Amino acid sequence: MSSSGSPLPDDMDQLKSMVRAMAAQACRADALEREIETLRARNADADERIKRLMQILKAYDRARFGRRSEKLGSATAGDEDAQQAFLFEEIETGISALRAQIGKGQASQEKRAPRPRKGFPPHLERVEVVIEPDDLPEHAGKQKVLIGEDVAERLDVIPAKFRVIITRRPKYAFKGWDGVIQALAPNHIIESGLPSEALLAQIAVSKYADGLPLYRQEGIYARDGVDLDRRLMAQWMGRIGFELDILADHVLREVLKGDRVFADETSLPTLAPGNGRAKKAWLWAYARDDTPFGGSGPPMVAYRFEDSRSGDCVQRHLGGYRGILQVDGYAAYSKLARKEGSNDGPLLAGCWAHSRRRFYELHTTGASEVATATIEKMTELWTIEATVRGQSPEARAAARQAISTPIVAALFALWERTLPRISGKSKLAEALRYAMTRREIFERFLIDGRVELDSNIVERAIRPQTITRKNSLFAGSDGGGRTWATIATLLQTCKMNDVDPVAWLTLTLERIANQWPSAERDALMPWKYNA
Repeated sequence: MSSSGSPLPDDMDQLKSMVRAMAAQACRADALEREIETLRARNADADERIKRLMQILKAYDRARFGRRSEKLGSATAGDEDAQQAFLFEEIETGISALRAQIGKGQASQEKRAPRPRKGFPPHLERVEVVIEPDDLPEHAGKQKVLIGEDVAERLDVIPAKFRVIITRRPKYAFKGWDGVIQALAPNHIIESGLPSEALLAQIAVSKYADGLPLYRQEGIYARDGVDLDRRLMAQWMGRIGFELDILADHVLREVLKGDRVFADETSLPTLAPGNGRAKKAWLWAYARDDTPFGGSGPPMVAYRFEDSRSGDCVQRHLGGYRGILQVDGYAAYSKLARKEGSNDGPLLAGCWAHSRRRFYELHTTGASEVATATIEKMTELWTIEATVRGQSPEARAAARQAISTPIVAALFALWERTLPRISGKSKLAEALRYAMTRREIFERFLIDGRVELDSNIVERAIRPQTITRKNSLFAGSDGGGRTWATIATLLQTCKMNDVDPVAWLTLTLERIANQWPSAERDALMPWKYNA
């Protein structure tokens, strides 16, 4: 007998061996089929999960980087931006892990096309590593000729590490003469203490600029075998705040020299003395940035800590200011505003973004055609602003008069027709009244080119403090709140001027420790720093 034309052995043992081999081969084939099916199902599931995650990311990107009318959905949360960014960073991480899982075991020759990559900054140190091919026996007697090379760059990091600076000051005496000579001890912010000015700057920037509370820094430093108690670091921060207070005051005075100042405020929970419970205090922010209307002055922001949100705080901070004050709709600013026929007090300008957010909430739900029409019209205003940003006040005002004025007039006409026809208790009525009662300050940007359409400049300046607030839970005390405002004023101003805050603060603390004259404090400002 034969199978498929192949003769079968007559020996029984050989037949048994052949059958066993065929059975084992069939079992291996079945196992491979099952493994393939499992991998296919796993890949299909991973593909579906990646697809869902990518859809979420695309929706998020549209919200962050799409048209302004789409971006306003996230603007209602304000300080939630960073928390959302954290969430979507985790989604990106999950997608990468799934792709790695799918790609594991695939043929190495299946390489994807390299993605275009932006080069690394030129100021970074370059460490070259040359990998020569091995000298093999068959290469003996042959002359190598270099015909080219492949070059690849990878970003590397040297982790920050502590070091101890040992300062020795030898004492000398002269033979046959009385007296001893010795160099003076260097001055430090913390006399007879542990930290150098560089360490103080690192701790302060980590806490007040990067949102890393002292208790977290304590744990990070412990991993390096360095015991820095958070209470000790808190005392150091209090001393830094005291030394920098005169500079923060100077920043506020410079802010108030501007033709136009932005103002905003946010809560800052603080521990009440005695009972240890958290009470609500406030961080007020005053920002100046003249670049949108062609100004050459440096951008800056000054924070002030207060235990209330009353108009007295604004009066104390801005007393005597007679420029343009651009704000949201908070009533405390209105009390300070210049009265008709008077020259005392600031001239108020409104923020269209605050009004737009109210309409956008109704637009996203599809609950109001008026809200949708409002959003579409307002989008045209921001489009015009993009074309005149950086131009002179006169050029900006002329463009707005020609293009923006009819749009604004159409909006108010729409709102005036709509309000009598809807319920006064509806959300749409609230949004309409908010805008219509502020018509004068909303229209100020049409006639004055120094005014912005919104107050996003100060909102961007105050948002990092809300993130730091969330990470720290509360400021600790009134003194801690004042220190927070002082140090944050200078570090955020560094960021606004593209200045490395650690380098600036290190140098500034060293100068203060060496008795820098207070009359020359303007030279210590972040915008005067040269690396």
